[in-house]
Amino acid sequence: MKALVISGGGSKGAFAGGVAQYLIQEEKKDYDLYLGTSTGSLLIPHLADGKVEKVYDIYTTVTQRTIFSNNPFVVKKKGDRQYVSINHLNVFWQIIKGKRTFGESKALRRNIKKNFTKDEFESIKSKNKNVIVTVSNLSKNRVEYKSISEFSYEDFCDWIWISCNYIPFMSLVKKNGFEYADGGLGCVVPIREAIRRGATEVDAIILEAENMEYSKVLGKNPFSLMVNLFGFLLDQVEYHDIAEGKLAALHKNVKLNIYYTPTQLTENSLVFNRKRMKEWWEQGFAHAKEKAEKLKSKESEGAS
Repeated sequence: MKALVISGGGSKGAFAGGVAQYLIQEEKKDYDLYLGTSTGSLLIPHLADGKVEKVYDIYTTVTQRTIFSNNPFVVKKKGDRQYVSINHLNVFWQIIKGKRTFGESKALRRNIKKNFTKDEFESIKSKNKNVIVTVSNLSKNRVEYKSISEFSYEDFCDWIWISCNYIPFMSLVKKNGFEYADGGLGCVVPIREAIRRGATEVDAIILEAENMEYSKVLGKNPFSLMVNLFGFLLDQVEYHDIAEGKLAALHKNVKLNIYYTPTQLTENSLVFNRKRMKEWWEQGFAHAKEKAEKLKSKESEGAS
C-alpha cells in the first residue's frame, strides 16, 4: 500500500504541488493513502482525484483575501525580503467583538467549498482512495486524523479548513462540542500515521529544508516576533515527526522517500505571493525529477 504525505507549510504548499505532479504524472505513482496537515490537507483531495492541474491553478492564484476574512497582517517589503506587521485596525475589531484570535479565515472555508465540489468528494470515495487530514483537538489536548470515508461532504470540508487554521492568527473552530485548530500544532508530518494505517511505501514531502540551521531575522515588533516564535515551535514538532516516522519505517520495514525543499523558500509562509508560488511549483517538479534520476542512476550502478 502506497501513501503520499504532505506536511504543513502555508504558501510553500506550491512546492509540494510540483513534487506531487512529477510523482503522479511522470513516475506514475498510484497512491492508496493521502495524508496531509494544514496546506497539505488542501492539496491531497485534489491529488487523490487526479486533478493536478486544478491544484496548480488554485495555488498560483491564491492571495491573502482568499484566506482571510479578517487579515491580522500587513505585508511589508524591504529589499528582497517580505515580512509581516500587525494590522492594528483589524486586530482591534477582533478584540472589540470578543474574539480570541487576531484574525479570521472564513474566506478560506468558502474557497474550500468552491474549489472542492461534492461531485469530487464522491469521486474520491468511488475510487477507494483514503484521504486523511490532521487536526488538533485543543479541548482534549490531542491530535486527530479525519478520514474522508467517515464524514459527509460538509463535515469533511470543515475538517480541511480546521487543519489549516494557524491560531492565533486564524479562526478557532468549535465543532462537535470541542475546539479545534491547525493540525500542525500537534503533527506537522503524519508519516507515522500513514504507516499505522498500513502503508508499505511512503513518499513524504517536507516543506522545509533538511538542514534547518539557518539564521532567521527576528521580528522587530511583538506581533512579528510572535510569528517567528510559532515558526520555531512548529519546526521542532516537524523535526520530531520526521524522526518518529523514520523509526516507524525502520521498525515496520517500510520504504520511506523524503522530499525536502532544497533551500529555505520563505521566512513567512503566511505571505502568499503568486509569482513566487509559481516558481516554487516549478522548483518542486524539478527537484523531484532530479532526485528520481539520481535514484535510478544508483540503482543501475548497483545492478551492474
